[in-house]
Formats: sequence, C-alpha cells, structure tokens
Amino acid sequence: MKIIIVGCGRVGYSLAGKLNADDNDVVVVDVSAEKVAETTAQFDVMGVVGNGATFSVLQEAGIADADLLIAVTNSDELNLLCCMIAKKEGNCKTVARIKDPEYSKEAQYLQKQLDLAAVINPEYEAAKEIARVLRFPSAVRIEPFGEGKVELISIRLGAGNLLVGQSVREIMPKLRANVQFAAVERGDEAYIVHGDTVFEEKDVLTFVSTPKDAVDFLTKIRRKRHAVKDALIVGGGVITRYLCDILGSSVALKIIEKNHDLCEEFASKYPKTTVINANPSDYALLKEQGIEKAEAFVALASLDEENILLSLFAKEWGVKKLVSKINRIDYDGVVAKLDLDTVVCPKNLTADIILRHVRSAKNVHGSNMQNFYNVVQDQVEAAEFIVREGSAVVGKPISELPWKQGVLVASIVRDGKVILPRGNDSILAGDSVIMVTKDVALFDIEDALA
Repeated sequence: MKIIIVGCGRVGYSLAGKLNADDNDVVVVDVSAEKVAETTAQFDVMGVVGNGATFSVLQEAGIADADLLIAVTNSDELNLLCCMIAKKEGNCKTVARIKDPEYSKEAQYLQKQLDLAAVINPEYEAAKEIARVLRFPSAVRIEPFGEGKVELISIRLGAGNLLVGQSVREIMPKLRANVQFAAVERGDEAYIVHGDTVFEEKDVLTFVSTPKDAVDFLTKIRRKRHAVKDALIVGGGVITRYLCDILGSSVALKIIEKNHDLCEEFASKYPKTTVINANPSDYALLKEQGIEKAEAFVALASLDEENILLSLFAKEWGVKKLVSKINRIDYDGVVAKLDLDTVVCPKNLTADIILRHVRSAKNVHGSNMQNFYNVVQDQVEAAEFIVREGSAVVGKPISELPWKQGVLVASIVRDGKVILPRGNDSILAGDSVIMVTKDVALFDIEDALA
C-alpha cells in the first residue's frame, strides 16, 4: 500500500517505522524539515517538507495514487482538513487523530460526514485501558477481543506466586482453570508459551480467557480480583476527564491538579469527585492526602519524568495498584525495568489502532482483521480475525495445520460462545479467531501458515 503520514511527531515517527517494516510504500509530511530528515534517515521512507493541509504539498507527496492518508499532527483541525483535501483530490481512505473532547463527542458524525475510515482519540483509548486495569487491579494490562467476550490479560508473577517454578504441563491439571497461557515477557525478551515453559519470578504472563474465568483463575493463584474502590489521580488533563466519565461513581476519585481553573471545572462537572488545587509533586501533600491508604495511584501529569518519579514514590508507600502515563515511546525499555506495574502510552495505542486498519485493508484472502494489539512492543502481537469461507485454515484439526514457529491459536468465538482450542478443535467459517504471534506479522489468518 502507498501510505501518506502527515505529522512526524512521536506517533508519526513510530508509524513510519512500523508501516515500513510491513512492506508499505510510506511518505511522511511535516512542516519541520528537521523531523522529516530524522524520520527519512531512520527508515526507508520518502519525505516532503510542508503543510499537509495544502493541495500542493499533498500532490507532491503523491495523493493521486495513495491508498491511505493518516493525519497525526498535534492539531485536530489540521488533521481533519488534511483528510478532507485527501478525499477530494485523491481516491484514498483517511484516518484522523482527534484529541479534543469537544470533537470527540462528534466523532461518529465527523467520521460519517467526512467519510473517514477511522477517527482515533488516543486520550480516550488510554482512559479506557486505565479503567479496565482498575477493574482488575492484578492485571498489568487488559485488552478485550471478540466484542468483549474474551480478554487478553497480563499479570506480573511476584515472589511466592503459585505458578513460579512450575511448567504449564505441571500446573494446569492442578489449577483446572479455563484459561489459555499465551506469552511470557522475561526481561528484554518475550516468548510464546508452550507445555514445557517454566514460569519464573518477575515474568509478565499474558493469558486469554473470558472475564468470568479470569476471576476464577486469579482466585486460584491468590491474586486480588476485585475492582479498586478508590484512586488518587495526579493531573487534571483530558485523560482524567475521560476517566471520570467512564468510571462515574463506581470508584471514589481524588484528583490533585495545580491549575486552579481546571480544578473548578472538575469540581463543577464531577461533584462526587474530590478535587485538590495543589502541586502534585509535593510529597508532603501526597502523604497528607493519604497516599499510603489509596488502593490505586494514577499518574497523569503532563511530564513523563514527573509521572515516573511520583509512581516510584507511591510504590515506596505501599500503593498496590500503580498506573503511569508515558508519552515518549523511546522510554519503553527504561520504564519496563522500573517495575511500575501498569504503564499506558497513548501514542502506542494510537499506532496499534492505525496498524489494525492498515493490515485489515490488505487482507483479502481468508479472513478480515477485527482487532490488533501489541502485547510486547515489536515482539509479540495479538490479532483477531473473522474467518471466511474457503480459507485454508477451515475444517482441519488445529494440530494438523502447518503453523509457523511462534504462532498460537489463543481463542475461538463461535456463535457467541468462547472456545479455548485444543489440538483436535477445528476452525470454521464465520469464527472469530484470536491469534498470538512472536516475530510474525499477520495481515490475514493464512499468514500464520508455513
């Protein structure tokens, strides 16, 4: 596919690398010559310097024969304008990143009226992910598949966990849990789980199950399974606003924000939420506000460094559930070593959603991609496919199909029922199939076959 990316910020830069790795013909556009040069020097992509909302610049980028335009500048209005011009002057699909809550309310209207393939709100996606892990505090991350019937859940195995020192083959008969172990993240490496995999302390284990069966499994391995009752949030930005909307009164929230006007806005709109106008970096204030008693601490300040330090402080005071927002994608490796529990990166979430749309547009054979999630960045992926009639995977027992190394059929949803497949199970046309892969990029379910 020929893809034009307007905006060479962190999202645009990351997308350029991922889409180029997927063998797409990528052109990046930005008003900053420095950012364009940095992106084109790092990846095998073309670059155009200029305003992507002008016809002349898009014409230079090749809009006439482009398949997709992705607008991810820092301006919502500019992104929408880029898409409008692209639809008028080219024959391509368009994707716009929208951050402003006011525009977000009109997302469906904008998508329909402007004929956009997708409208993506990274802050809202981040808020949804945070809400999910507050519901399941034992989880590092949770991603729903199969219209919410199946969840991909990651947990960290601490000292004394029942799984540590046990192989999958040994532990499953003892637990009798209806879950499918999928992947293990160990240090800088990640692996697809098999019968002989032996779990180690500090492993991040990803498993697939229904929400109900996940609760049963967490109970059996003695992990907290109940939603948190209260949370202390640092920062009153857009994500915090979405989080208040999503959680409602189900979690008692206390927000610390230094901007007085924002505090008044939150207090007016969310009367059941405690709002404190103060500097969240004041450690004495955090202790005064009972950080040691909080069930969860959510760091949503604007600076990554502040979120990291505040989360480490909360960890020292024994807060059981930590959530930290990180904007800089290049911090991933460093942050992973700090053991900060759940780390949410809106830019990574945005890239995942766009990658799903790109790959979905390219699979034309045996299936249609419904969902995509980076379980471990650049190592392990999860993808959901609706299998078509005539696909090469249909009808044969799973154990008899020639799967590539590093591929796992994690779950099948058939007629609303969830199947955690074994070797004798078969995939049928119409099934929703969740695949987990290591170093294997899937555009179509048949790509998993050798």
